[in-house]
Amino acid sequence: MSSPQIILRDIRKIFTMGDVRVEALGGVSLTISKGEFIAVMGSSGSGKSTLMNILGCLDTPTSGSYSFEGVQVEDLDGRQLADLRNTKIGFVFQGFNLLPRTSALENVELPLLYDRHRKKLEPRKSSIAALERVGLGKRLDHEPSQLSGGQQQRVAIARALVTQPSLIFADEPTGNLDSRTTLEVLTLFQQLNREGMTLVMVTHEPEVAQYVGRLVELRDGQLLKDERVEQPRDAAADLQAQYRGATV
Repeated sequence: MSSPQIILRDIRKIFTMGDVRVEALGGVSLTISKGEFIAVMGSSGSGKSTLMNILGCLDTPTSGSYSFEGVQVEDLDGRQLADLRNTKIGFVFQGFNLLPRTSALENVELPLLYDRHRKKLEPRKSSIAALERVGLGKRLDHEPSQLSGGQQQRVAIARALVTQPSLIFADEPTGNLDSRTTLEVLTLFQQLNREGMTLVMVTHEPEVAQYVGRLVELRDGQLLKDERVEQPRDAAADLQAQYRGATV
């Protein structure tokens, strides 16, 4: 197993609304190694969204320790957290979050144009390479309305990859996709993972979780399950089987 990339120790998150205190996370400890592909599951109110926001440096815990590649995240100020997000983490969302009437290439370029840390990267060249990596090299000038749902999600994945992150967080990335397009996205995720990318994916779909190497489940702010998936399903093979079935 590779060295730890993320180490959480006794992470607690308490939200206060007037006189009401809600403990969204009640002491979660978790270690994620470089190159893992993890699914985070749990029902509504389980704490999985709160956990992902903390892992993605979008929120800070009430107490506990969070080490990201040797950096103590709880010691960082707002600007330092933003720098960590921009340089180390890519995000993929259920709703794609693409700008309409803007080409795929321009959507992917945006993180580089507004990131002071990426001055040495050539936005156009890097963005074309990212789109080619997700199989959309021939769709550079297409706007979101001219792309299928799966192609839009691929643009969103290319946008996450263009900053050359060491970790991708995907929040219900297949929630708006049909079964075949879901397999296309999972095929891409498995390919990225084989290339060494760490992926952490929130999903409520047990069938999607069959394609990861580790399953983490939360309930009522507590870690309910943390287990290895001995033989993850091969998304590319299942996709080919679907295509063969469609042509019979």
